[in-house]
Amino acid sequence: MAVLLGPQQVRTLLRRHGIAPRRSAGQSFVVDPNTVRKVVRLAGVTAGDTVCEVGPGLGSLTLALREVGARVVAVEVDAGLVRALAGVLAGDAGVRVVHADALEVDLAGLVDGGAAGLVANLPYNAATPLVLRALTAGAFDRLTVMVQREVGRRWAAGVGDPLYGAVSIKVAALADARVLSAVSRRAFLPEPNVDSVIVGLRPRPWEGPVDRERVSALVDAGFAQRRKRLRNALSRPGLAPTEVEAALSGAGLDAGARAEELALADWVALAARLRPSDGPGD
Repeated sequence: MAVLLGPQQVRTLLRRHGIAPRRSAGQSFVVDPNTVRKVVRLAGVTAGDTVCEVGPGLGSLTLALREVGARVVAVEVDAGLVRALAGVLAGDAGVRVVHADALEVDLAGLVDGGAAGLVANLPYNAATPLVLRALTAGAFDRLTVMVQREVGRRWAAGVGDPLYGAVSIKVAALADARVLSAVSRRAFLPEPNVDSVIVGLRPRPWEGPVDRERVSALVDAGFAQRRKRLRNALSRPGLAPTEVEAALSGAGLDAGARAEELALADWVALAARLRPSDGPGD
């Protein structure tokens, strides 16, 4: 087995390269070999698989992926970490390090447009936009990520869960999301103030009768004023509350419903009942 990074190795690398973790960005490095091996196992990664790793940092998870024989495309935005990672990998031909922002780079192009897995230990402040972008890239057959517990639970939440919100619906429109395992804060350096979870996401095609983007815009409008009933939250010049009520009733929904009471299928049915000219921003 490969020698994976522990607390002492990570501290040494940080000192050697003059790197200070940015707590404001939620940046922490994994220092528990059992945790990275668990991520790899839950991701179902095996020898010969192509894996895109977002935010490899010092290479804790990268080494675990190489341990099972995966080919890794590691996307890192921080120049200092790119230099440190090069030393950790010591010219390993099975890893391609790309110095780029995962929110801007062509992720599908990095894996040659073929199906691949994505794994990541995501910084808390960028986790949701990164996951949504990766899911829309069309290049990955599965995503397995470590993220702050509340964020991960929100992605997987359904109607009735206190964490259920617009992001839950947007993720559901793109993938089946499931919290796979808890991760203690003690697995990271510096130790964050919250625990984490490992989340698995399986992308699935959109099969709704209206565009996914239109449903997403409707969801945003509904949750922008989530304390209001949808008849009022969705109304605007040219779209009276009574028309929203009629659309809700026509979709088989309660005319007095609020945003958090509707599942993805309900939002799709509602969007189909509202004429395109009725939609938010039209």
